[in-house]
Amino acid sequence: MPRGGGGGGDGAGHFRRGMLLVLVVCVWCLLISQSGAARLGSESRQKLEVQKHLNRLNKPPVKTIESPDGDVIDCVHISHQPAFDHPYLKDHKIQMRPNYHPEGLFDDNKVSAKASKERTNPISQLWHTNGKCPEDTIPIRRTKKDDVLRASSVKRYGRKKHRTIPVPKSADPDLVNESGHQHAIAYIEGDKYYGAKATINVWEPKIQQPNEFSLSQLWILGGSFGQDLNSIEAGWQVSPDLYGDNNTRLFTYWTSDAYQATGCYNLLCSGFIQINSEIAMGASISPISAFRNSQYDISILIWKDPTEGHWWMQFGNDYVLGYWPSFLFSYLAESASMIEWGGEVVNSEPDGQHTSTQMGSGHFPEEGFGKASYFRNIQVVDGSNNLKAPKGIGTFTEQSNCYDVQTGNNGDWGHYFYYGGPGKNPNCP
Repeated sequence: MPRGGGGGGDGAGHFRRGMLLVLVVCVWCLLISQSGAARLGSESRQKLEVQKHLNRLNKPPVKTIESPDGDVIDCVHISHQPAFDHPYLKDHKIQMRPNYHPEGLFDDNKVSAKASKERTNPISQLWHTNGKCPEDTIPIRRTKKDDVLRASSVKRYGRKKHRTIPVPKSADPDLVNESGHQHAIAYIEGDKYYGAKATINVWEPKIQQPNEFSLSQLWILGGSFGQDLNSIEAGWQVSPDLYGDNNTRLFTYWTSDAYQATGCYNLLCSGFIQINSEIAMGASISPISAFRNSQYDISILIWKDPTEGHWWMQFGNDYVLGYWPSFLFSYLAESASMIEWGGEVVNSEPDGQHTSTQMGSGHFPEEGFGKASYFRNIQVVDGSNNLKAPKGIGTFTEQSNCYDVQTGNNGDWGHYFYYGGPGKNPNCP
């Protein structure tokens, strides 16, 4: 009897333990399904966010052109471009040509006549081999889902990280790689500037890590180097993160608050108003220079229209691309206080060592023409809207053993400099 009674107690205990186990398993299943649902929820939220952003950026095209490099170029009606998503541009009347060009009144024939005088190798964009955009449209490189997903967030897509401007005279050894960006630049300051010009040697530098980039550009700067910095930038870049490949591409950038909330690359936000149907921002440049072989360069001019106050951009001698409306800026609404020309790379210090990402051609300035990359005929626009040789050029690099810069001056090239380097090497560990 006692044994039988004990057995009943054991049965109840087994039952209770079984029920407890079932309860634990059920709670565990519930938690798993909830976290799965939360994960699915956040995934579908992200998908929705990405899709909404793509719909905002990719306007309905009049025509589509597939580029040999995999890009899709959409020919979008000029009045439907991303700039007009800006609330201040809703009723903006597009200015189809600048009122003034540096050196006097703007004249298409004068620009073309000057073009035929210059002996430069012709350069274009890869997508041109497969077609061109009709009049009254502009070519826009289509943003793909993967482009947005490579960014740290949808909000940061198409934006530079903070603290990427080279600040000459601030090369405190402890701060050299604080921002992870390194430069080799020429610059001028101490006056009011209304534009700048340069002819930039085009290369395809090797990038070590996908989150690094290498670019060569000019900077038009206003304000302090604090939170209120205004910057307009243009040049060429290789950026696997932004474009998904290692092609050399034409780019622009602008910000009015030191890269925090305003501005972006190319046409990836509302701001720059494009008027040109032949050149696509962010599209591949072709051909590019080869070591001890043919050299190619691009000419970029940015200037402030004295009447409207907008900042205009010209690519080469034939293509006036468009303008940044002056209301986008605070300091640059008046003038620039500093101009910089040169190279910039991201050094993420893979494996705790300096990156081997190249700047320019990947060769040091002393190697000279055909080996090192150059900027030539660098000029500034003065208060009378004239292109002038810059006075009192300074140079700046954080670590000259990794990337360096050397200036010069002669009859053909005016003020010029060679710049760049290989990054990691025995003297730059």
